[in-house]
Amino acid sequence: MAPSPRTIVLGSLSVLSLYALLHLPSSTPEPVQQEPLPNGQFTRRIVAVGDLHGDLANMKKVLSMAGVINQAGNWSGNVDFFVQTGDMIDRGDDTLEMYSLVDKLREQALHAGGQVLSHLGNHEVMNSIGDWRYVYPSEITTFGSVSDRQRMISSGWVGKSWRANYTITSRLPLHPSLGPPNTDYDPKAPPNPLSHAALSFVHGGLSPTYSNLTPYPSAINALGKSLLRKLQDRTQPPPHPPNPYPGLPDSATHAEHELYGADGPLWYRGWATEPDSFVCPAVEGVLAKTGVRRLIMGHTPDFERQVSRCNGKIIIIDTGISKAYGGVLSALSITYTLTPHTPSRFLAASNEQVWTEHEVIKAIYPDKTEVFVDSKREIRGSW
Repeated sequence: MAPSPRTIVLGSLSVLSLYALLHLPSSTPEPVQQEPLPNGQFTRRIVAVGDLHGDLANMKKVLSMAGVINQAGNWSGNVDFFVQTGDMIDRGDDTLEMYSLVDKLREQALHAGGQVLSHLGNHEVMNSIGDWRYVYPSEITTFGSVSDRQRMISSGWVGKSWRANYTITSRLPLHPSLGPPNTDYDPKAPPNPLSHAALSFVHGGLSPTYSNLTPYPSAINALGKSLLRKLQDRTQPPPHPPNPYPGLPDSATHAEHELYGADGPLWYRGWATEPDSFVCPAVEGVLAKTGVRRLIMGHTPDFERQVSRCNGKIIIIDTGISKAYGGVLSALSITYTLTPHTPSRFLAASNEQVWTEHEVIKAIYPDKTEVFVDSKREIRGSW
C-alpha cells in the first residue's frame, strides 16, 4: 500500500537545496588502520543490513538496534564496518533522506576509523535504466518533478554518490593481513590459514554459473561501474510506466547484459530458492574462487527471520524491513577475534605464533538474537 503523499519543504527551502547547503565539498579522510589491542588481540566488528526500500524510520531503528548509530543519529564508533547490501530506493518516500544519512555516516565513520560499504541493488539500477514500476508518485514530489528526479540519480549528488561510493559486490577481509576491503583474492598466493578469512557481500547473489566471477571482486565491480556510467550519461528516457521499457543502452556489452541478467549478482535468487542438496555443494566452488568463507546477500525476503544455510556459508539478510513489506526489523552482526597464545620457546625460534580465531555471527532482532555461527579454531602464523 502506497504511503500518503508528503511534501518535504522547510520554508522556501527544498530538501535538495538544503542538502546542497549542508553538504559542502570536503576532503575525504583516509581510513584509520585498525590496530590490535595491547595484549595482541585483534577484533573486527561488522554490521550488515539488507533491503530498506524508502523507509527512513525503520532504517534508523535498525541502525540504532545494531549499535551503528547513537541516540543523536550519528556514527556510534561501536562497529568497524557497516555494510548495506542495496535496495534503499523504491516502495517508499524517504529516498533522499536515506542516501543523505548514509553519506553522513560514511564521512563520520572514516573520521572515527570505521568504514561504510554500500552496494547497488537491482532497484538502484532499475531506476537508472528508467524502470520506475515501484516508484511512488509521492516520492517523486520529494524531488520536485520527474525530470528533477532523473537528474538527481544521474548527474546530481545521489548519482555521484552511487558512482563514487557504491559497488556491486564487496570482499571484506576479517583480518587486515588480507588487505583493505575489495582487495582481489589471489588464488596463486602461498597457502595461509587466513587466506579465506573474508566475507562476500552482494545484493542478489553470486551464481555458480556466472561467467565474470573472477578476479573477485574487481571483475564484477568494473562491469557495474561501466554500466552505471553508460546509464547515467545517456539522455534520460521517459520512465516506464507509462512509457515503454527503455532497456539497457545500445552500447551495453554482453558482459554488462549478463551482469543485469537473472543469474547476475543483482538478480540471482538461487541461494535462497534452491534445495540444500544443490546449494551446499555448489557454494563450495564459489567460496573457493572468491577467497571468502561466507556469501551474504539481500534481495529475497523472509519476513520473519534472516536465513542461514549450509552452516552459515550462505546468509540471506533481507527481512522486509520497510513498512511497504511489514517484515521484521533485523541486522546481521559479525564479531571476529584473533587472540595470541603465550609463545613457546620452539615457536618463538620458528618466528610463528599460535592464535585462537573466534568468529561469531548472529541475527539481531528487536526482541532477540539468533546465533548462526560460533566457531573457534587454533592457527599458526605471523600476522
